[in-house]
Amino acid sequence: MAPESPTLPRPRKRFGQHFLHDAGVIRRIVDSLNAQADEVLCEIGPGQGALSDHLVELGNTLHLVEIDRDLAPFLGQRYVKHSQVQVHEQDALAVNLAELNPDQPLVMVGNLPYNISSVLLIHLLSQREKICRMLFMLQKEVAQRLVADPGASEYGRLSVMVGRVFEPRILFDVGPGAFTPPPKVRSSIVALQPHREPVGPSVRDDAFEALVRQAFSQRRKTLRNSLKGICSEALIRQAGIDPAARPQTLSAADYARLVAQQSLEASS
Repeated sequence: MAPESPTLPRPRKRFGQHFLHDAGVIRRIVDSLNAQADEVLCEIGPGQGALSDHLVELGNTLHLVEIDRDLAPFLGQRYVKHSQVQVHEQDALAVNLAELNPDQPLVMVGNLPYNISSVLLIHLLSQREKICRMLFMLQKEVAQRLVADPGASEYGRLSVMVGRVFEPRILFDVGPGAFTPPPKVRSSIVALQPHREPVGPSVRDDAFEALVRQAFSQRRKTLRNSLKGICSEALIRQAGIDPAARPQTLSAADYARLVAQQSLEASS
């Protein structure tokens, strides 16, 4: 049974809030999370606590990251009797996972605000060493981009950035009626399991991100044109890639090879 709470704060449009209320969907999320007793959980955007209520019942240490200045104290009061719950009034785009729990990686979960989900995922990639795994509700369109293969119309920068370090899987879809207010789009639950090592050769994260961003800033052009100024045609060939290929046809490993060749040339 959910704990007694004061009046629920209303959803705020500027935060892209759509509060999950469907009990069946919530139970499927918790079951899919498969939290173990010694794991530390972190929910991004807990909102009114519909999912949090069930996570609290698991008994795990639970961090709730909520930007809304009305919802954060509301959640603090809602779970005041649960010593294992910590509420952080903080922007998820600025959260430092090492500060939340320095001792072990976190299991991330939540219904991500759709207006920042892609940017937030990129932010979390930079802290992957502090992440055990992730289970997020995302706009279905974003979920399809995550699991898209090279050459698919949905394949893009996010596909490459996430696919290099995580294996994403769509578990199930969720209709608009599961939320208050209902969004205009369908949603998907996505599980993201980290690779043991990033795919492709070992390269610096910032160099990888910079090259991928440059490539997809002109995704309709060939690599010889979209990477002009940072990768010569000869360098692209030396990485084993056709300079006439277009950005959306390369895998994450291909981009890592380009970055590795770029680094090799810079050091020679």
